[in-house]
Amino acid sequence: MKANSTAPQEKFHHVLLGIYSVLFVSGLICFSLAVHVLKSSSTSITSIAVFNLIFTHFLFLLTVPFRIYYYSTDHWALGLKWCKVVSSVIHVHMYMSFIFYVIIIVLRLLSFYYKAENIPSIQKLHALLVSAGVWILVLITVPCVVTFSYGTLAEDSNDNKTVSQCFTFGEDLKSTPNKAINYIISTFIIVTTAVLTTLQANILLVLYKRDRKNCTSQQDFCAQLKSLCFALIMVASFVPYHIFRLYYIEHLNLENINEVFLSLTAFNCLDTLTFLGRRTCFGYFFCKGLN
Repeated sequence: MKANSTAPQEKFHHVLLGIYSVLFVSGLICFSLAVHVLKSSSTSITSIAVFNLIFTHFLFLLTVPFRIYYYSTDHWALGLKWCKVVSSVIHVHMYMSFIFYVIIIVLRLLSFYYKAENIPSIQKLHALLVSAGVWILVLITVPCVVTFSYGTLAEDSNDNKTVSQCFTFGEDLKSTPNKAINYIISTFIIVTTAVLTTLQANILLVLYKRDRKNCTSQQDFCAQLKSLCFALIMVASFVPYHIFRLYYIEHLNLENINEVFLSLTAFNCLDTLTFLGRRTCFGYFFCKGLN
């Protein structure tokens, strides 16, 4: 890791410190509210996906204090290996959140476009087994990637005991395979988010045209509205970062700006606010405003 250009880094450290401090406090509050609201939730397939999403947020929030510590002191004294772990968790959080958002939205889309009897039944046990399988795969894959692939250039050029800077692994993107993987992932997330958001918005429009003022009394409308909220969270949290990343891949000198965009993706932890309208359809205000 490079020790030069400390002035620009410190400037961005103040910005990142503010972002992660706000994120940590608001994230814990939203997590607590979500646990309180969902503790009496039925164990439907969608609910299982939501529980997985909340657990993903929880794991990420556990690492935020380490980022706050680093950006407040401008010094990392916990070793390169732990730096790599903390650095990788925010990426794991982003991609796991994306996966569970897609699952939730696709389930809602299927429930609208196909009658329930035409959709193969998925047992709750199967959903739980799939969830467990995904987490086991993540817990096996991520440590391997972090150990053998992530931040290897930094590890080669630094003694693990003398590392004083962290979260500066942009040099790894210089290799052609890493560039290709990042291009593919960023493009896929941008396109998938755009398609799902469009489909979800179309469903809301169809339901509104069908029920008009009575839309607030329709459980299906409320469920689809919450799915649209998830889609919009994907747009706000993930799309700006990945659009910038397509540019950043060829301009690695913008690593500090990339870290700011990356930090903003974590604000999807606030998605738990959508669960507060669980018992009464918050679409009331939406429908009222359209009439």
